[in-house]
Amino acid sequence: GLLACPGRRRTQMQPGDFADIDTKTPSGARVYDYMLGGTDNYAADRIAADQTEQMMPGTKALARNNRRYMERVTRYLAGECGIRQFIDNGSGLPTQNNVHHIAQAIAPGSRVLYIDKDPVVLRHQKVSALAENENTAFVLADATSVDDILSHPETTRLIRPGEPTATLYMTFLHFIPDEADPRGMVRRMMDRLAPGSYLAISQIVSDDPAVRQRMTEFALSNTRGNFGRFRKKQEVREFFDGLDVVEPGLVNVNEWRPDGREEEQSSLWIEFGGVARKPA
Repeated sequence: GLLACPGRRRTQMQPGDFADIDTKTPSGARVYDYMLGGTDNYAADRIAADQTEQMMPGTKALARNNRRYMERVTRYLAGECGIRQFIDNGSGLPTQNNVHHIAQAIAPGSRVLYIDKDPVVLRHQKVSALAENENTAFVLADATSVDDILSHPETTRLIRPGEPTATLYMTFLHFIPDEADPRGMVRRMMDRLAPGSYLAISQIVSDDPAVRQRMTEFALSNTRGNFGRFRKKQEVREFFDGLDVVEPGLVNVNEWRPDGREEEQSSLWIEFGGVARKPA
């Protein structure tokens, strides 16, 4: 990943690496890092990820499939749609093939803003290649604070208000509780962005109410309440109200313009989402 020096494999993180960070409570960003095969995680994160895999076999494959979906979406937005500025909400830890890697490989001048409220992510971004790339920036902020994000100096440096922007919420919205109004958060963001902007979402969903309840309770317990809930497909569709959804629509992300790298995963819960354009 971005934190590894060429030719040297980084060892797993140790509790003393970041003395002021809570290493005993699993972090969504670090659990996801472990599921993707990363090393920027602690024992609590690995235990939580392994427990989730035991409860719902195929969850680690689901995480890898979601990452590949993000890559396909970014290539589509940068390549076919000509988008040159991106806001990645709930970006998580820097790893290989981040949004800026993909977008800037297509158009080197692409500008990418990463948003996350986890201080661990901030520490890693500061020592990552982001610091060496003037067209990328990281803002430590709660994604629900849309006005604060859009008025931040790094945002105003990178994101041009009159130009279409892609805003991404990848495997993230289930971390936002209903009382924090995730639909309002997405709507406020899209309202502020220029016509021709795009919204891209993936969220873990299940058609089985018992699965949603069991896994939500497990996540709430593991994160000490720092979680929202797993939702139904229809609730994800509502995030796209008023936008023009592009083909192939809102689907299991494995079916969104697949490229043959999809892995077998649990069918009891899936990453569901798609891409939509803000009309003129």
